[in-house]
Amino acid sequence: WHGDNMLEASTNLPWYKGWAIERKEGKADGKTLIDALDAILPPSRPTEKPLRLPLQDVYKIGGIGTVPVGRVETGVIKPGTVVTFAPCNLTTEVKSVEMHHEALEEAVPGDNVGFNVKNVSVKELRRGYVAGDSKNNPPKGAADFYAQVIVLNHPGQISNGYTPVLDCHTAH
Repeated sequence: WHGDNMLEASTNLPWYKGWAIERKEGKADGKTLIDALDAILPPSRPTEKPLRLPLQDVYKIGGIGTVPVGRVETGVIKPGTVVTFAPCNLTTEVKSVEMHHEALEEAVPGDNVGFNVKNVSVKELRRGYVAGDSKNNPPKGAADFYAQVIVLNHPGQISNGYTPVLDCHTAH
């Protein structure tokens, strides 16, 4: 194999007629890998939903202050947003938002960001907490919830009284 049909259609594979896909945005087809990659549509970002940003970590940075870090799952976060953290029900204002050491006007779903918050100690926040817009359906803690669980691989036997560990986004 010599990279046939990667960038240019090859005459070495006469049996290969190409590929085609039909979707609501229209049809797409091609013969090469690069055609297939070019035909991938970017996912729609749920920016219209309420802000949900699970915290991956919280840092104290000298001269700046407390900086929670996480990935925006839904909604938009920007400087000036008043956020509430669940389950601790702590509310504060976002001073700045950064991604890869560059200030952002706003962060959208999929962005991994750090954001500086006012008057909050690093000890008040922790991994697994969720930030949300305090004015638009702020996140709340839950005492319990129902889940459908599929065990893919387990080294031992599961029996009555077994206590599993559940990871949900960044919460453990």
